[in-house]
Amino acid sequence: MDKSKIKILCVDDEPDILEILKYNLSNEGYDVSTAKDGQKAVEIAKGIVPNVIIMDIMMPNMDGIQACELLRSDKMFNDTLIMFLTARGEDYSHIAAYEAGADDYVQKPVKPKILVSKVKGLLRRSKKNLKKKLRKFNLVTLKSTGINIKSM
Repeated sequence: MDKSKIKILCVDDEPDILEILKYNLSNEGYDVSTAKDGQKAVEIAKGIVPNVIIMDIMMPNMDGIQACELLRSDKMFNDTLIMFLTARGEDYSHIAAYEAGADDYVQKPVKPKILVSKVKGLLRRSKKNLKKKLRKFNLVTLKSTGINIKSM
């Protein structure tokens, strides 16, 4: 997957966190957008349909859990990976995030290199799953059309 085509939306109400995320992910070649709350994140996501959303939980207007649930309720975001990056360490916060549809949960503080590696790992697994889906789709298509393919 060409990194320049991968869109990442970072959502946090702390400008310093957004700046660090944008700097490090942009340096890796990703196209990075930012939002300061869950409500704005949903608006931006609908416009760009990001590959990855990195989001805090505690934010004004709409928290990250609500934003995640709203995004997951829209089929447009079925393949969007959602990672929570938050200071919340309680078990119930982890559980709420995963139940809302999160793909990963990272507790602040985290070193930027570690976070970038986690994003790369999520994208790698996502790419493998997409290939499996495509292979499955191709098999169904070939069987339903009755086409026989022979190797030469």
